[in-house]
Amino acid sequence: MNHPSLFSRRAWTGIVACTVVLAALPLLNLFFADGHALHVPSYLVSLIGKFMCYALAALALDMVWGYAGILSLGHGVFFALGAYAHGMYLMRAIGREGVYQSDLPDFMVFLDWKTYPWFWSGTDSFWVSLALVVLVPGVLAFVFGFFAFRSRIKGVYFSIITQAMTYAFMLLFFRNNTGFGGNNGFTDFKRILGHSISAPGTKATLYLVTLAVLLGALLLCRWIVTSKLGRVLQAVRDSESRLMFIGYNPLWFKLFVWTLSAVLCGIAGALYVPQVGIINPSEMSPANSIEMVIWAAVGGRGTLLGPIIGAFSVNGLKSWFTGAFPDLWLFALGLIFILVTRYLPRGLAGLVRKEQA
Repeated sequence: MNHPSLFSRRAWTGIVACTVVLAALPLLNLFFADGHALHVPSYLVSLIGKFMCYALAALALDMVWGYAGILSLGHGVFFALGAYAHGMYLMRAIGREGVYQSDLPDFMVFLDWKTYPWFWSGTDSFWVSLALVVLVPGVLAFVFGFFAFRSRIKGVYFSIITQAMTYAFMLLFFRNNTGFGGNNGFTDFKRILGHSISAPGTKATLYLVTLAVLLGALLLCRWIVTSKLGRVLQAVRDSESRLMFIGYNPLWFKLFVWTLSAVLCGIAGALYVPQVGIINPSEMSPANSIEMVIWAAVGGRGTLLGPIIGAFSVNGLKSWFTGAFPDLWLFALGLIFILVTRYLPRGLAGLVRKEQA
């Protein structure tokens, strides 16, 4: 059981220091010219911004796996649905600047669509898209979780059906007639809230918003897991049958943390899209959901900070490895998971705690 304070003074110092360093990167990119000793390249700012989105997704997964003992192999679908919800607004914000100079997105013109499907209604509004970013993954998670948890599905069986869910959605979104761009998805974004999405100032703003959301989510999750609710969630993880014996109904506690985790993952996807510039069904690949589990395991599940560290570490290694040995990354990832499971069962965060002890 974690100590109620959760983070030590050294951990808080590290959080503040990392926040300051991360916040400084886009400013150094903006205010110092290329070639200056303090200049940070634009590609590095974009890369770190993407890593922060992954870190938010890993944190979301840690809430259900690390604290409630619910292993999900389908969180990629929530990430992608949040991305698609925001991407619909970004596609409409292109206006008539597409290849076909139509009010419709290029993929709809190419497929001979005459008008927007009904589910695109209102997506020309930024605020409607933000609501969809929260509601679409949240409602799907609530409905799926309600029937799964009410049926007492747990353990490996629950993990399998979550992976089946994300695979089914991936196949659905690959179809051209669903209205989401098929295999190509959404891309070629031009602007967000009237600002050029490729402008350095816009990129810096998106980066800083992502950092703020990640920090806010970390504080929210810490507040939850150190509260009475958090202790009940950990009781669900450690002995659900004993919790039921003393009068608690685990259904609603599991459903709450499952839905919250899906919403956080959807927000991560929404922040990911404008910074990366594309979203397609491959983001729903079961392999992506498994990678999220590896981020949490490498960093240390049930620690909040661990999955964030794991997301940065694994994806940083992936960026280097896929450049140096592009065909060997999946083998390396599997080896990492095996070594961490065998020698670091508590992940990198557990290693740090052991050294401090």
